[in-house]
Amino acid sequence: MNIELIVFILYFVVVLAIGIYFFFRTKNGGEKDYFLGGRKMSGFVAALSAGASDMSSWVLMGLPASVFALGLGQVWIAIGLAIGTVLSWILIAPRLRAFSITARDSITIPQYLTNRFLSSSKILQIICAILFLVVYAIYAASSIKACGTLFNTVLGVEPTVAMYIAAAIIIVYTFLGGFSAVCWTDFLQGMLMLLALLVTPIVALFVMKAGGGAEIVAVPEHYWSLLPSGRFDWKSIAEILTGLGWGLGYFGMPHIIIRYMAIRSPAEMKKSRVIGSVWTCLILLFAVVVAVVGKRFLGELDDSSLVFITMVRRIFPAVISGILLSAILAAAMSTADSQLLASASAFASDVYRPVIRKKASDREMLWVGRIVVILISIAALIIAANPNSGSIMDLVGNAWGLFGAAFGPVIILSLFWRRLTFGGAVAGIVAGAVVDALWLIFLAGPTGLYEIVPGFIVGLVAAVVVSLIGGGASKEVTELFDQAAAFKE
Repeated sequence: MNIELIVFILYFVVVLAIGIYFFFRTKNGGEKDYFLGGRKMSGFVAALSAGASDMSSWVLMGLPASVFALGLGQVWIAIGLAIGTVLSWILIAPRLRAFSITARDSITIPQYLTNRFLSSSKILQIICAILFLVVYAIYAASSIKACGTLFNTVLGVEPTVAMYIAAAIIIVYTFLGGFSAVCWTDFLQGMLMLLALLVTPIVALFVMKAGGGAEIVAVPEHYWSLLPSGRFDWKSIAEILTGLGWGLGYFGMPHIIIRYMAIRSPAEMKKSRVIGSVWTCLILLFAVVVAVVGKRFLGELDDSSLVFITMVRRIFPAVISGILLSAILAAAMSTADSQLLASASAFASDVYRPVIRKKASDREMLWVGRIVVILISIAALIIAANPNSGSIMDLVGNAWGLFGAAFGPVIILSLFWRRLTFGGAVAGIVAGAVVDALWLIFLAGPTGLYEIVPGFIVGLVAAVVVSLIGGGASKEVTELFDQAAAFKE
């Protein structure tokens, strides 16, 4: 336990050092440097940063727990996410980078959506900023909660105390180093997550071959079936649609797609597309493998969310287990830091300067963003510490669904449909968010269908209908679209 604690401390020192380094390197830069890294990210760093900011602690705890407890019928989430990430890198990434540059060199998603329609109205930016602040507080809470679970399980530390420690460290390096620090820590964390998920089940198989592992236990009926209920009925259809529906989230996840805008060149973009797609697919594949191997290696567990932690601690000596368990910290922190920065940039760039203080200096903007990082972290801590806030998977699912339903349809249409209007974009975001929330509250339980699916569909329809009713985009807006579509460097 003491050795594992030392490894955790060393890990924290490394990520803090990265934050301090980029603080001194970029302290004289402006908001573009702090919030978008000056569009200077290499393809390799951007790809792993996008992946790590996506794959929060649920990929090491939530997804393996579902497959471990309920069977292969739960792999549809992994399949949906794999399809979604590949399509996002192929279809969204190159066009979003080009369109954001053409649209007045936008540095946030709300800015892009406003500038894409040459609008002087701030209503869309304000709506987006409000959604960011609320939903990212919920999303970041899941990551902080995972840190509490890890420290409590491994070190016996009170979960609330562990949450405060993890949140404080995330705040410090995000506060100091901004986007560059977040991307480079995500790069490190992405490598660590991949190493942990690759090594653990492979070594467990060798241990079982040598006579280790638990006795074979009886598994529930249809455990190995890809049909969740074991037959082709509504329950199976709803769960398959739910799993595939998770992939829709990639088209509208601000803290992920902002990485596309930061890549420094089209050549680096091509590298990112391959690296990002392969990394995510490997992570998802081996998260499922951990669960399947863990079922044989461990037998039964009282808490299935601890399958990865338990396997690592039983197989490896303390130094190695400390390194591999740091992957859970990496998964949690790499997502939380990106979410904090996205919400801070949305408020500072899209509300504070345009609405509250139009003459705010770059230095003032940086400090406003840093203050928002602290405030969102406090809100996330309050949510995570509440015993009624739900599981890690619940928190992630709620936030993922709302972002995907609200922004996914509008992002896709803004990049591929010339006639989309500003009013259509506002209608799509609002309709998608409202339907997602209402479905979660009233219909998700009875239907068994993930709220992102109806929310995405309604958001898409609303954006198209309102745009057509308004007569389509103006000549200036369609010209900007054509200019962005033909953008060359």
